[in-house]
Amino acid sequence: MKFTKMHGIGNDYVYVNCFKETVKDPSAVAKFVSDRHFGIGSDGLILIKPSDIADCEMDMYNLDGSQGAMCGNGIRCVAKYAYDYGIVNKTSISVATKSGVKYLDLSIRDGKVSMVKVNMGAPILQASLIPVVSESEQVVNAPIEVDGQIYHFTAVSMGNPHAIVYMDDVDGLEIEKIGPSFENHINFPDRVNTEFVKVIDRHTVQMRVWERGSGETLACGTGACATAVAAFINGLTGRKSDVIMDGGTVTIEWDEISGHILMTGPATKVFDGEIEDKY
Repeated sequence: MKFTKMHGIGNDYVYVNCFKETVKDPSAVAKFVSDRHFGIGSDGLILIKPSDIADCEMDMYNLDGSQGAMCGNGIRCVAKYAYDYGIVNKTSISVATKSGVKYLDLSIRDGKVSMVKVNMGAPILQASLIPVVSESEQVVNAPIEVDGQIYHFTAVSMGNPHAIVYMDDVDGLEIEKIGPSFENHINFPDRVNTEFVKVIDRHTVQMRVWERGSGETLACGTGACATAVAAFINGLTGRKSDVIMDGGTVTIEWDEISGHILMTGPATKVFDGEIEDKY
């Protein structure tokens, strides 16, 4: 099986061109390739497939083999792969995902994609659709008890459910302890991605993320979008902000006219390779 390893600000995946390759058991392959000792090492597996409704389709699997609906950093790399490897020959493309068709604008440098702006669609704020258990229609700065401590969180879905929690020190957070407790909390029926966020100024926030099915990752695109949305809703930033993560920074803008979230960030190829297909 031929593959390409790529990352969006450190959020790395193994990409397989299913225009040419067949992956019979993607859940098992995801677990195999993600292992950083016995496999390639990644946050998961992304399949790039033909689509009847878009230029290509993206199927994303977490490192535990579970399937995700959307990946903001991953879709930028899908766009880069599609252009750089000749699946498309235009700089405005569409990609079908489990959370709908997304539209992307590509910036080209030396014949290759360097930056990608993704229209991530409108955020979902209705509690029942995220989903999160709540008596309120929207969950904004609401209290939640986790491991005996009270936190306040805002719930947003960008195709994946997110809980955004504000704190003064994200660097010192023992995320490997609290992350799983949020992920599997009874209030989140489909589990949840949790962003622990420090507001730096009206245009900048810092974020660490615990992703359901993957644990802590260096970056999360949908999480960055959800974080920017929550910051605006809580009156902490404007409609456009930079979200700083351990792997790098993306710029998020909540367009006032369309109501859609626009995310701009890099997409980077690491290497091509070939492995024995055991599945």
